[in-house]
Amino acid sequence: MAQRVGIIGAGNMGGRMGRRVAAAGDPIVAYDANPQTLASCGMEAADSIGALVEAVDVVLLSLPDSTVIEPVVLGDDGVLAHSRAGQVVVDLSTAAPDSTLRLHAALAQRGVELVDAGISGGAKAAEQGTLTIMAGGDAAALDRVRPVLDRFAAKVVHMGGPSTGHVAKVLNNFLNGLALSATSEVMLAGKRAGLDLERLLEVLNSSSGVNFATQNRFPSIVRGDYLEGGLTGRLMAKDVRLYLEFVATVGVPTFSGPGCLAAFELANSLGYGDQISNRVVDGLGDLIGGLRLQAEGATT
Repeated sequence: MAQRVGIIGAGNMGGRMGRRVAAAGDPIVAYDANPQTLASCGMEAADSIGALVEAVDVVLLSLPDSTVIEPVVLGDDGVLAHSRAGQVVVDLSTAAPDSTLRLHAALAQRGVELVDAGISGGAKAAEQGTLTIMAGGDAAALDRVRPVLDRFAAKVVHMGGPSTGHVAKVLNNFLNGLALSATSEVMLAGKRAGLDLERLLEVLNSSSGVNFATQNRFPSIVRGDYLEGGLTGRLMAKDVRLYLEFVATVGVPTFSGPGCLAAFELANSLGYGDQISNRVVDGLGDLIGGLRLQAEGATT
């Protein structure tokens, strides 16, 4: 018998993951603070967080950050207040690891397991069901919810105890942001030098400079397609800040972190914050006279 699933946060990523569960024929109900998002998410809607939690076995969270997650879980009408022993909460958000530890402890007092499950792959992977999940928490709880996670993830890795999934996610997202900001600089320099950018990418992707951005982002960007719909510049800056805060707590110095954050904060201040983080290349391009990678007349 399929577990009853609820998802809190039915937006860009949550909506896609939830619809994968629904498409597989599993019962799922959704809640979102935005009535328009909830109405258009394509899933049965819950009237409140409490109603959702009381109706399901597994609660999925897909929320922006810990400042939103904590009230949703710990608020007077939140997940904790309506939870019951034996339920599993799976937090698919990008969250501060210290906050995640507090939520593990709070839910455990009610006999509820929390699986902190960072996701990677973006909107396209969520749509196709090929996300990677890095999970922290009790191994048995993770095994219980694997059939649900398998609806939208191709790879699920148990990282260890509470918060280790969200730690891995913070580390991964920093490398993602760093590759994007650094590759933006390289591509702008190549453009300024008069290189054919498609040939430059061909070389980079066959050389030691290859990274996720050179392989999966810039082949589209140089043709004028910014792949809108993914992680925004504002959220990317938030993720880099999480990294800076985390490495400070474990005593690891970072020299590349502040520069990476500065690139996204610059782009955000120039008006790109609510667009996909790939627009960081345009923010940097604005500093040098509005330079764009795509040929004149390409769709933007």
